[in-house]
Amino acid sequence: MKNYIIVLIIGYLFGCFQTSYIIGKLFKKVDIRTIGSGNAGASNAVVAFGWKYGVVVGLLDIGKAILSIMLVKFILSNILSHGHTPFLLYLNGLSVILGHNYPFYMGFKGGKGTASLIGMLSAIDYRIAIIGIVTIVAITLATDYIALGTISLVVLFVASTFFFGYSKGCVIIAFILAALSIYKHRQNIINIIQKKEIGLRSTMKKKQTT
Repeated sequence: MKNYIIVLIIGYLFGCFQTSYIIGKLFKKVDIRTIGSGNAGASNAVVAFGWKYGVVVGLLDIGKAILSIMLVKFILSNILSHGHTPFLLYLNGLSVILGHNYPFYMGFKGGKGTASLIGMLSAIDYRIAIIGIVTIVAITLATDYIALGTISLVVLFVASTFFFGYSKGCVIIAFILAALSIYKHRQNIINIIQKKEIGLRSTMKKKQTT
């Protein structure tokens, strides 16, 4: 139980490093949650601040998940060598995303966790990470909607976790993360259906002309 608590605390604290919020406050003197889609994440950073800021936010959000999992591997190296590795790392990744989505110092109103999920996958299994990255890029470019790319990513994340033989616990965590991501994107889905969602290409063109 002690190790589970350590893994959860480390992940949540890393997740609470809310990059888009901090960058918005430091460089733009604004709370990113008050503009654009109201989401504190990389996609809204692109909309609100431009693609360069969005890339920085995305990379840092990926990085914090990777660093969290690396720290867990280092601290619990004696335990992770006895078959507990996958579940504890999945648990840590879940906690990072919960910290990102629900940071305590921001009234539990954060982002959607997509970049941190990619970081989690990159640190745990490069095969699932590659599948996820190719999927989100391909679907986003094909449909022009990041939300659809993300939903495709999380669905394949669950399928890949099962396909590559991870434990039932890992599959359950993957399913929880997928359900959480889809829930966080529910308004985007409604907007797409109602043809109100702003596409990626429109966002990029708008920022290039401003």
